[in-house]
Amino acid sequence: MATNNYLFVYGTLLDVDNEFAIYLKNNCSFYANGKFKGRLYDIGEYPGAIADDRYAGDVYGSIFMMGDAISALKYLDDYEGFGPEQEQPNLFVREIIEVKSDKGVISCWCYLYNLPVDGLRLIESGDYQSYRNNIL
Repeated sequence: MATNNYLFVYGTLLDVDNEFAIYLKNNCSFYANGKFKGRLYDIGEYPGAIADDRYAGDVYGSIFMMGDAISALKYLDDYEGFGPEQEQPNLFVREIIEVKSDKGVISCWCYLYNLPVDGLRLIESGDYQSYRNNIL
C-alpha cells in the first residue's frame, strides 16, 4: 500500500519533551516549515486545526518526511485518537491537505480536529508554539 510520505504537524508534536514528538524526530526528518488556510483552536492541553480555504488566516507548523509512513502513521494515529478502534467520533481525523512552504506546495497528512468548536478559543496567530509561550 503506497502512501504519502509527508506529515504536517502544528501542535504538541512539536514539543521537545513529548514522547510522540521524540518518536517523530527520531524516525522522520524535518522537511520545511509550512502553513495552510484554516483556523486553530485552544482545546486545553493541545490545539485543534480546521482546514478552511475561505478563512483569511493560516495554521503554521512543520512538514516532516516519514521514512516508513505506514508505521509512523499507525503509531501517531493512537496519540491523535484516530481510527476505528478509537472513541467515536474520532477526536481528530487524518487527511491529506495542501501545505504551502518555501519548497512549494506539498500534499501532507495532517490531523484535523473533528469535534465542534463552539466555545473554544480561537488562536488568531495560527501558531500554537508562540501562543502557548505567550500564555505560560
